[in-house]
Amino acid sequence: MHLAYPAVLAALLFSVGVYGVLARRNAVLVLMSVELMLNAVNLNLVAFDVWLRDSLHAGQALTLFTITVAAAEIGLGLAIVLLLFRARGTADIDRATALGDPAEALAIEEAPAGAEALKGQAAA
Repeated sequence: MHLAYPAVLAALLFSVGVYGVLARRNAVLVLMSVELMLNAVNLNLVAFDVWLRDSLHAGQALTLFTITVAAAEIGLGLAIVLLLFRARGTADIDRATALGDPAEALAIEEAPAGAEALKGQAAA
């Protein structure tokens, strides 16, 4: 087996994942794109392990660790997305600028206007 076939496939998968992370607004689709990039790395690890004929199969062992980390990342990421959806009513990343209390986010947005009013009073 040539090394070029899985390497090109992994490069295509990784580039599609990068496009998904950069272009998508939905948090679930961004997480899926990150998983696609991790799977491209796993494909490269296994392909190079087979190509180098490693007796310890280090590439396959690293792939198992990567799969474990990816499962933990998806679990935590989906929990955060669910909390975000419950608090904001949307999973849109652009609208999730403040992840704290919505009342605090409103107070932060109003603070610059109040500071400018205080400057105007001090000047008078």
